[in-house]
This record gives sequence, C-alpha cells and structure tokens, in this order.
Amino acid sequence: MIMERKTKIHAENDRQEILITREFELPVELLFKAHTEAEIVEQWMGNRVLKLEAVKHGSYEFEATDPMGNKHRFNGTIHEFVLNEKITRTFEMEGTPFPVQLEFMNFEELTEDTSKLSIHMVFKSVEARDQILKLPFAQGINMAHNRLQEVIQKLN
Repeated sequence: MIMERKTKIHAENDRQEILITREFELPVELLFKAHTEAEIVEQWMGNRVLKLEAVKHGSYEFEATDPMGNKHRFNGTIHEFVLNEKITRTFEMEGTPFPVQLEFMNFEELTEDTSKLSIHMVFKSVEARDQILKLPFAQGINMAHNRLQEVIQKLN
C-alpha cells in the first residue's frame, strides 16, 4: 500500500526563501536518479530536457510547452554535486522578469525504501519570492512530485 505523500511548502513572511520538503516511497538512490537522468526528468517534469550535465560545474536546460503551444525555457548551473546527497544549482526562467534563484537540494535516506527531498530556494528579494508564490507554484510542484513517485515506481 502506498502512503499518500504531500509536498510541504514553507514560506515565512518577509523572507527571501521557500523551503520545500517531500517524503517518497523510494530508495534515496532512485530519488536522486530522478533528478539527474534526462529520460526520467522528462517523464515526471513533463518538460523536454535540452541539456543535463549532472556534475559539479555542469549545466542544464529544459523546455516546457504551455497549453497554448508557447515554449518556455529554464536553465541553470550546478555548483555542488554529491551523489545521492545534494545538488546546489541556480535556476532561471528565460524571458521572464523573475531573477535567477539559488536552490539547495538535499536527498536523505529515511529507510532502505523511503527517502526525503528538501529544497531550500533563495530569491534575490522578498518581492521576487512573493511573485513566485502568486503562481500555481505549490500545486505544480506537488503534482510533479506525485508524478515522480509514479514514474520511478513503474521503472523499478
């Protein structure tokens, strides 16, 4: 039986950050793999992966197509990469007024078959962070995490 897991998003007033946590019914190695292998990323994120160099000083570029057929690109640089433990990267939404943000992603083994993802996102300003929160951000990330769980379980 799969437990219902929901992504938790914590954003304190007057802070330039968002904290995201989610527990998965997956070993930490598979959770990490879901963030570093292009074929898997495409399945759960629903984006095309144009580039994904999952190494220190690597970079990535994703392309999403909205319901109207418009293409949107996202990119960044990986600054820290520790296998099955952490990824520190920048994240930029091209062609938008949103400034680049910094993401600290930590992968933690809870048991042999469960793991936890913690993401600490840091924004240029409180205003930039608040603009992101006005988007359907929480709903989108929870849906993506639900798909990640489903995709990896099918592959496993």
